[in-house]
Amino acid sequence: MALRDTQEPAPPTPQKLEFSAAEIGALAHLYRGEVYRSTAWRTRLDSTTNWAVVTTGIALSATFSSAEASPLPMVLVGLIVSVFLLFEARRYRYFNVWRARTRLLETDFYAPMIRGEGIRLGAGWTELLAKDYCEPRYHVSFARAIGRRLRRTYAWIFGIQAVAYYGKLAIHPAPLTTLADLWQRAAIGPIPGGLVVVAGVLFHGAWAVLALVTYRIEIASRRERRSLIAMG
Repeated sequence: MALRDTQEPAPPTPQKLEFSAAEIGALAHLYRGEVYRSTAWRTRLDSTTNWAVVTTGIALSATFSSAEASPLPMVLVGLIVSVFLLFEARRYRYFNVWRARTRLLETDFYAPMIRGEGIRLGAGWTELLAKDYCEPRYHVSFARAIGRRLRRTYAWIFGIQAVAYYGKLAIHPAPLTTLADLWQRAAIGPIPGGLVVVAGVLFHGAWAVLALVTYRIEIASRRERRSLIAMG
């Protein structure tokens, strides 16, 4: 006669609800590391911004050095600053990874601790942070990164360049009197002045459209997220 196994299944292991002192210490060190990395990449962002400001200043000095000076440096510096913007957008995508992790630890780990609420493992931020370490990825697209840097910094630089360029055409070598004079002053070698002016308007208009479109994408992304526990 066969005997039945009367052994009862082992009770499920209770889910851990709090961090131990050692784990809290490890998270503190992790936070310090993320702050260091975000600070290092923030410095790299400042470097490209400084390059853009310095080159714009050099172009302004060359363009307004005399009444006979060519406005061409303001055209060329716009292209150079565009390259700096692309460099900075790429760097911003890296910076945003470390910044988002640091901010998440501040709002969901340290802030509850300071309020006396304690640290709980059941909150969604732990899964979000763990997934970001296990599956690292950029939190914003390249276009959104360009849009953010445009709205924060480069829109002002491009605006100064545009005002300086058209101001140069209007006052040098003498105050502008007719539209024909504008086309003549704007001409670059065999390129007609009207084409140069239209290209400049399209150039700055394209950056303005990109800044606006990416801003609307940012707003839509925040509405879809519907949660304060998020990264990016």
